[in-house]
This record gives sequence, C-alpha cells and structure tokens, in this order.
Amino acid sequence: MISQWPVLVASLLVVSAATAAEIRLGIIGLDTSHVTAFTEILNNPAAKDHVAGAKVVAAFKGGSPDIESSWSRVEEYTKTLREKHGVTIHPTLEALCKDVDAVLIESVDGRPHLGQVKAVIAAGKPFYVDKPIGGSLKDAVEILRLAKAAKIPMFSASSLRFAKGTLAVRAGAIGTVTNAWCGSPAHLEKTHPDLYWYGVHGCESLFTVLGTGCISVRRGTTQEGKIEVVGRWSDGRTGTFREVEGYQGEAWGTKGSQKVGSYDGYAPLVAEIVKFFQTGVAPVGPGETLEIMAFMEAADESKRRGGTEVTLGEVLKKAGAGN
Repeated sequence: MISQWPVLVASLLVVSAATAAEIRLGIIGLDTSHVTAFTEILNNPAAKDHVAGAKVVAAFKGGSPDIESSWSRVEEYTKTLREKHGVTIHPTLEALCKDVDAVLIESVDGRPHLGQVKAVIAAGKPFYVDKPIGGSLKDAVEILRLAKAAKIPMFSASSLRFAKGTLAVRAGAIGTVTNAWCGSPAHLEKTHPDLYWYGVHGCESLFTVLGTGCISVRRGTTQEGKIEVVGRWSDGRTGTFREVEGYQGEAWGTKGSQKVGSYDGYAPLVAEIVKFFQTGVAPVGPGETLEIMAFMEAADESKRRGGTEVTLGEVLKKAGAGN
C-alpha cells in the first residue's frame, strides 16, 4: 500500500578509500547492549561472528534521563567502548560526524532519533537507525522524508529480519505466503506506543515474510491475556503478531509451511549494515519500514477503540504521511 522509494545512491559519502579499506563508523547513543555487541563483531577480528569492512572509531553518549534502562547503562557501555575498543567519545553530534564516514544511531529511546538524524543529515553522512526508527509514527514519517529530500542513504531494521529461515520464506521457499504469525516479547515503555519498544521485533519478522500491503489491523488478546494484533492485507492475506516468550512464528504458503521469526544473533544484521555502507543499497526500503510503524500505531489506536478495526491509511494521514 505504500510505494517504495528509489534507492538513493548518489549521495553516499563513504569515500572510495574507505570502502577499499575499513569504513570509519560512529555510534550515537550508548544506552543499549547493541553498541557493545556490534562493536565487538566489527572491531575484534578474533570474534566468533566477526564482520570485516568497517570499524567503530567514535561515539556520542546520549541517554534519556526519564528511562531507567537508558541512563543506567550509558557509563558502563561508554567504558567498554573506550577501554576495550579504543573508541573516541565525542561531546557533540557535530564532532562525531566530522570524525566518521557513516553513522549508527543506536539510542534505545526512539524519541531522540529525529534530532539525531537531522545532525547526521546536515553532515551528509549515510546512516542506519536501530529499532524503533522513531518514538512516534509522526517522527518516523519525518525522518524518512528528510532523508529522501537530502538524498542521504539510510535504513532501519530489527536483527530479526535477517534470520535465515525468515529470509528463506521471503525468497520463496514455501511459494507465495498466504498467512503467517510471528511473535516476540512485547515489554512496554510508557513513553512509546506499546509495540515500538520491543514488539517491533515480531512485527518486523511478520512483514519480512508477508511483505507490504497491510491495510488494517484489529487488536485483541490471546487466551493468556497477551497482546495479539491481526492484520489484513489488500489481497486477502492475513498476518498476526502475538506477544510470546522468545522469538517464533510460522508461515503458510502455496508450497507448504515453515517455522519463521527466530533470532539468529546480531551478525547477520551487522553484515547487512556494512554491505549497505559499502554499496548504498538498503536491504529494506523506507516504504516497508513505514508500514511496519503504521501497523504498530494502528494497533494502539485499535486498543483505544476497544478492539475495532483501524486502517493504516488513517494513522498515516494523521501522522502527516503524503503531506
């Protein structure tokens, strides 16, 4: 239902010398375990899942004072990056951007992402935004609009998108997918729409196997009282997100069924990030990312309305998409 934007390769500013050697990466937001995990994978050649081609050389602390799981982690992760990996900690976003070829926006809180993206775009650097792309659907719309207008390559995705089984189904392993469910934990954070904080992982798996085209959602609960969101696609297919323990799911297609939605670690995502910075070709288009965000926002709106059906078009219009 949402058109895909063309890949914006023209302004990829990772210099050819960097692509021939190592791309110098900067991290914004040292308040998630992703920063230490990604840096270990990239910077340590002896790491089990080492990904070559890029190195984290600079970082900006960030952190949100009203989210305990954010501010309580910053100093620990800063120390690890500085002492174990020799990463330079910069006092401003502008200073960080001057020191790197490309940027990873890792702040666990989606609300600062828009401001951080503006600084990165002003510096002309390609970037990856960790989940959620923004703290609201309105912010997500604006982030994607700004990147498109500036012709700055970017993408956002959960690591769950790149699980081997999930990608196999997307590539046609069971033919055309007709129905699927995917689940993940769905821990809530009061500053964000319900599924933005952690349920985004299962939603990302769901859209990876079904693709775009969701037109409406209806939110309810499972027999155990957990979150359940049923999406209806324009061609009659259905996809369901369920709040469950761990990461799991199943897809049914014209040639059979297959388990999907597993977590295969961070290395597959990190490899895609490096490839993206080398080529300018995003592994997931902005239209799909925006549809996932709209799916989760519509789920909240359905909850507010007592479980009635809500269209993605309605919440996208309210968020300013297409303006």
